[in-house]
Amino acid sequence: MIPPKPTPRPDRVSLWRYLRLFRHDILSAQPARLYRAWMAEFRTPFFRSYMCNDPKLIDLVLKSRPDDFPKSNRIREGLNPLLGNSVFVTNGEIWKRQRRIIDPAFEGGRLRDTFPAMWQAAEAATARLHAGEVEVEEEMSHAAADVIFRTLFSIPIEHQTAQAVFHEFRAYQRTQPILNLAAFLPLPRWFPRLHRRATLRSAAKIRALITDMTTARAAEIAAGTAPDDLATKIMLTADPQTGQTFNTEEMVDQVAIFFLAGHETSASALAWALYLLATHPEAQARVATEAASLPDAPDFAAMSRLKFTRDVFRETLRLYPPVPMMVRENACPETLRDRAVAPGAQIVLSPWHLHRHERLWTNPDGFDPDRWSREDNKTCARDAYLPFSAGPRVCTGAGFAMVEGPLLLAHLLRRWQVDAIADDIPVPVAHLTVRAANGIRLRLTKRTA
Repeated sequence: MIPPKPTPRPDRVSLWRYLRLFRHDILSAQPARLYRAWMAEFRTPFFRSYMCNDPKLIDLVLKSRPDDFPKSNRIREGLNPLLGNSVFVTNGEIWKRQRRIIDPAFEGGRLRDTFPAMWQAAEAATARLHAGEVEVEEEMSHAAADVIFRTLFSIPIEHQTAQAVFHEFRAYQRTQPILNLAAFLPLPRWFPRLHRRATLRSAAKIRALITDMTTARAAEIAAGTAPDDLATKIMLTADPQTGQTFNTEEMVDQVAIFFLAGHETSASALAWALYLLATHPEAQARVATEAASLPDAPDFAAMSRLKFTRDVFRETLRLYPPVPMMVRENACPETLRDRAVAPGAQIVLSPWHLHRHERLWTNPDGFDPDRWSREDNKTCARDAYLPFSAGPRVCTGAGFAMVEGPLLLAHLLRRWQVDAIADDIPVPVAHLTVRAANGIRLRLTKRTA
């Protein structure tokens, strides 16, 4: 069974039609030719954009000369009420300082420290499920949020503040379009951004709750009673160049993106992974067999037993990359594939199209976890796979996600069998991440010992 993907738009549409499609869903707003193109140019009266699928161009933008291709401020416009000046949207020296403070908390050795909290969240998620039809996107949002709360602030999602943040994030997701009007039009800084009132209200509530959590943690640090979790590590880490730590407002910005990126992207990938396993029972059986080997208590070394489960998660990230497109902006005049590109153009890198590119991948639309153990896949895995971006701006939580995802899948499949519901095929759309237009419903049955 070929996993679902959106129906592309006709090759030629009016600008107004394109903008309406794009604002609703960036995936179905794109033409089919992008699954074969090395580069495509899009023109509007206000800016030019270039989608780059050529691995050499991707290497240029993300790895060889990243400072010449900063993040586009057009994407920042829609997320600014929630994310402020977080590491997700900043550039230049501000971004470099933020990464110098954040990165040490996510180093490989530190993952062992957070592993017991992940394990507890996986056990709690497994226990919350019930037999029958289940909307797994919602359940995986709950599970991924629990992981973030436990690893960042040492509180389960049942905690009152954690519950409040989670519910406001759900409200924010429902009201926030993928792009704000200012992403399309060159508005002056003083011009109102016309965010929806509900979006602004949810963002303000989330930031207020995070401010309370951060302030309370600062008091615990001062008193010497703070738990040794991610929040404490980040708040105590000083920039090695300046000796300064994050102030409260800066920490709120970073916590907001940890919740948004860490929770939303993991939830997306886990829900699609469960759907793929439900529609491919042989793969599900192999995951369940690996999962049965897990011990009853947290053991980081046990992750080495989940080789196929990890490949399932990697294949899910290929087919349904949670962040389907990344936008950079060229600071200098460029020549890309013999085409002159003026400064200020939007350089679009699309994991969605790159991961399904017909000239790069064998069986690009098929679900094939075993491809990750084959020699003929190594070039694509190196040059055409970027669910976490690449280069200096690679997601700081990539290693965290690649432990969290297989661990939760293994726990869930050790206890539950998941089956697809006939004629209930989810349609991928891109809002904040790649989700299903009407959710993903599966039938769950408790496994017998």
